[in-house]
Amino acid sequence: MLILGIETSCDETSAAVVSDGQVILSNVIRSQEDLHERYGGVVPELASRRHVTAIIPVIDLALRDAGVSKDEIDAIAVTEGPGLAGSLLVGMNTAKALSMAWDVPLIPVNHLEGHIYSNWLTEDQSDSTFQPPRFPCVCLIVSGGHTELVLIRDHGHFEVLGRTIDDAAGEAFDKGARILRLGFPGGPAIQRASAEGKMGRHTFPRAWLGDSYDFSFSGLKTALLREVEKYKREPSRPKKVVSTDPFPVHEPPEYSPNMPASDIAADFQDAIVDVLVKKTERAAQEHRASMVVLAGGVAANSLLRKRLENALSVPLRSPSLRLCTDNGAMIAGAGYYLYQRGIIASFDLDISPQLPLVSDTALEPS
Repeated sequence: MLILGIETSCDETSAAVVSDGQVILSNVIRSQEDLHERYGGVVPELASRRHVTAIIPVIDLALRDAGVSKDEIDAIAVTEGPGLAGSLLVGMNTAKALSMAWDVPLIPVNHLEGHIYSNWLTEDQSDSTFQPPRFPCVCLIVSGGHTELVLIRDHGHFEVLGRTIDDAAGEAFDKGARILRLGFPGGPAIQRASAEGKMGRHTFPRAWLGDSYDFSFSGLKTALLREVEKYKREPSRPKKVVSTDPFPVHEPPEYSPNMPASDIAADFQDAIVDVLVKKTERAAQEHRASMVVLAGGVAANSLLRKRLENALSVPLRSPSLRLCTDNGAMIAGAGYYLYQRGIIASFDLDISPQLPLVSDTALEPS
């Protein structure tokens, strides 16, 4: 079964063709980093405009790379939420139009479920030994907008053990990198800087929240800001800038050239990873998981992967780095299993920017 997956929940425009929920035949991703870098974060209106111009060429290229025609596509899977409303609308309306024109089923996919199913995908079409994750498993979803621990008992049977009560880990990385003036996106920038720094020179808090599996990173961001303010200095001369840019860039304060940005970044990253690893390890033990799977953009963090591998007593499954970012293949992969469970949408399907991850059992009529 060939499924075309369409993903436009934030700032990546992506389309992919996946066979039987496992083999990636194509996965085209158009990033918008160049557009949002100067703002230090994603500007929703600009993101949706870029999706409009990119979506059709991306879909055409995905079909071409897969070596298939539209007549060979069996279904279209699309992200319905969560995400940015304007961005979601572009993907949703495109998917509905193609579903109607091609006369194929439309499958609604939760973006978080898509990230989870990136672990069910392989990019090696000749790998006959590939084995999907085993149930029950614990999944740590870590991205710019989400940090959640999920117990997965079977396809469609999710139990959210904990989630962030304020900021996501990815958002903390982005804001941290902006405070340290390391660039955007923040995760890779913090990781690069940390590689040149030494840990243990700066103390940052960990929000353990008792025995809860929930997360909190807002206090950590505040602690970073307070640490960096020690190196703040007044600008040599006031800047008077008249700008007609509808999205003005606010210049951060100037810092002393002696500020140990790499050392601070290393301890900041350590604080985030420490909490993620210890809560995931405890969840896997207490729920007797057969394995742990990672998902989301922050799953690409090398320190997180290394520490989880060393801490866990069960196997760890991580997506390839390309599959950690938002992509159409994960939507197509998740769509296959949704289709197998009979989940097909009508053309009145709408986006849901705050869509939670829920188990199939919660959708059944009482």
